[in-house]
Amino acid sequence: MQLRLLTVAVLGGALFAAGAASAQDKPNPLDAVPDKMPADVPYGAPIGIEPARAAIAAAAAEAKKRDWKMNITVVDSGGNLVAFERMDGAQLASIAISQHKARAAATYRRETKVFEGAIQAGFTYLLTLDDITASRGGIPLIAGGKLIGAIGCSGGTGSQDELTCKAGAATVK
Repeated sequence: MQLRLLTVAVLGGALFAAGAASAQDKPNPLDAVPDKMPADVPYGAPIGIEPARAAIAAAAAEAKKRDWKMNITVVDSGGNLVAFERMDGAQLASIAISQHKARAAATYRRETKVFEGAIQAGFTYLLTLDDITASRGGIPLIAGGKLIGAIGCSGGTGSQDELTCKAGAATVK
């Protein structure tokens, strides 16, 4: 019996050491130190109501053309709600989702599609960050090289949400 326990302990220790060694042999991509800050877009004056309404109108026109029912949100550079539209028949759960996507895009200064791809690639640590939305359909609004807000769309698939948002984002110059 003691010989069995000793054998199990030795084999277990060897397996643990082998697993630790193989984990150390594999480079961690998070250890890379980039030369520049990613998504280092400076903040600009927050988007006003008229450009926000124009972005929503363009997004809604794209969705209507395709017979998609969307919730569309525009937030300012601080993630605060500026304008919102729920198209007739758009699902109720997508109200909050569109707002969350817009806030995440503004707060993190990048498209929410980036988070979706990173989590699919195994960077699950992103789930520990506040207000991450790992679903496409949140796009920063950049004017004159500065972040002025973001648009978020929800109601369809991620790719439908993203395409709708891009139509709205295209109105901001």
